[in-house]
Amino acid sequence: MSAAVRLDTVYRVATPEGCEIDLRAAGPVARARAWFLDFLVRFAVWLLLVMTVSAIGDLGVGIVLLSIFLLEWFYPILFEVYRSGQTPGKKACGLAVVHDDGRPVGWSAAFIRNTLRGVDFLPFFYALGFVATLCSVHGKRLGDLAAGTVVVYVDPAPRKARRVGDDVGSEAPPFPLTREEQIAIIEFSQRAADRKSVV
Repeated sequence: MSAAVRLDTVYRVATPEGCEIDLRAAGPVARARAWFLDFLVRFAVWLLLVMTVSAIGDLGVGIVLLSIFLLEWFYPILFEVYRSGQTPGKKACGLAVVHDDGRPVGWSAAFIRNTLRGVDFLPFFYALGFVATLCSVHGKRLGDLAAGTVVVYVDPAPRKARRVGDDVGSEAPPFPLTREEQIAIIEFSQRAADRKSVV
């Protein structure tokens, strides 16, 4: 196997409909960047919780600990299920979690992959997960291997092309136009739009 083939992170998936889609697996650096952004979001929520309930005393400490547990474990699951496989950090980095065949992630896969983050964290700071991503062809950590998921790059949503004259109301002419007349009207509307931008 050549080095170029080993370094290529794009792999093709055949769908049941007979289409082929290309998925580009994300490496450990992009995934670490997304994790760090998500950590900053969670940390900001933790600080807000601590400042909000600090005056309650022991009950406040219990609320903070319970909230941190829920936030740590269900933050990624809820975002991956309800936001097309993207936590805020993944969305900022252009990443998403999908099944190996490109399907969106469901509850069971999101739960499995995020529950096994505890194993990936061992012995310290995701060391086992990092080694697993280096050993996997598609950069999967242990949670991804167990859940049958992969983190891939996603293209940003395409912008809707603006057509000339969208901002101007129009109605059908009372009689058919010749081809030359249609071309003249189109060119005139384009020149008018250019003149507005200059003024």
